[in-house]
Amino acid sequence: MKQLSADIVLGILLVLTFTSLVLLAAGAPVFAAFQNIWLGSFGSSMKIGQVLNVCIPLIICSCGLLFTFRANLWNIGIEGQIIMGAIGGMAVLRMDSISNPTLLLPLAFIAAMVTGGLWGLLAGLLKTRGGVHEIFGGLGLNFVSQGFILWLIFGPWKRPGIASMSGTELLKHKLWLSTLPGWRIAIAGLVIAGIVFLLTWLLLEKSRLGLKLKAIGQNPRAALLYDISPEGYYLLSIALAGACAGMAGFLQITAVYHRLIPNISSGYGYLGLLLVMLAGYRIGPLPLLALFFAGLNVGAIQLPIVLQLDSALSGVIQGCCVLSALFILGLEKKRRQK
Repeated sequence: MKQLSADIVLGILLVLTFTSLVLLAAGAPVFAAFQNIWLGSFGSSMKIGQVLNVCIPLIICSCGLLFTFRANLWNIGIEGQIIMGAIGGMAVLRMDSISNPTLLLPLAFIAAMVTGGLWGLLAGLLKTRGGVHEIFGGLGLNFVSQGFILWLIFGPWKRPGIASMSGTELLKHKLWLSTLPGWRIAIAGLVIAGIVFLLTWLLLEKSRLGLKLKAIGQNPRAALLYDISPEGYYLLSIALAGACAGMAGFLQITAVYHRLIPNISSGYGYLGLLLVMLAGYRIGPLPLLALFFAGLNVGAIQLPIVLQLDSALSGVIQGCCVLSALFILGLEKKRRQK
């Protein structure tokens, strides 16, 4: 426990040191930059709502990625799974034959989960049946999904009379998820994230599924001796991750943007990969890490507005945080090996 506390303190000091050096190199006042990031993230209820809107898909995607990491799979294709989930949900929401939002929204949610899950399953089949490593298969499918969403936005689903990078036409207001007054955060999004987090913890830590995925991830050949099929569980884990990504895509179109845009995933899939690694592939630290990076993501917008700094500086700061945390994880791993 003492060693863990020391590692946390060391990690915080490294983050603050590296971030301060980056800010100084950019010619920014360090204290003012930290203050503006904090105020830009938690300075008002509206800002907190924006942070939570980023935090929710991060938690959902990270939970899905835990299934694939437990089976020792690198699901790089989660970005494409978010996109395809958003497309699947939007396809249902555009149906004119159903006008009741009470029926349409649950159908769209299911469609988003199924579409994301099937896109993940495709990456799994490329690995298990085609011999394509999941990293390369996932990256390829990411490009396919990005091309598909652009084709829809500029083609069949383009706005009446015009096609632009701003996306499709806004959904009808009755199809927007209801938000907390003054917070602009969807209640359903918070509930979904909480349920996904709880179910992921139960499945990975308290069920045979989690135990079998761990066995396959550590030694797939040995798992065969216990009649555990690595191929089947590879497909199951990546389909579950895709379904979670599909949920995130659904929330992006119904709670955040209310339309389909080219960058509907917002890079949350890739950031989710980093969060899981920083959490040491454990579910416990994920909410706090997601909240931290969501706050940094939202708060850093203040830097170019108030201090006239380049907006790319927020990405550099996030990189410093990731490198510092990975350094601490590396020290911990070496200590365990000794």
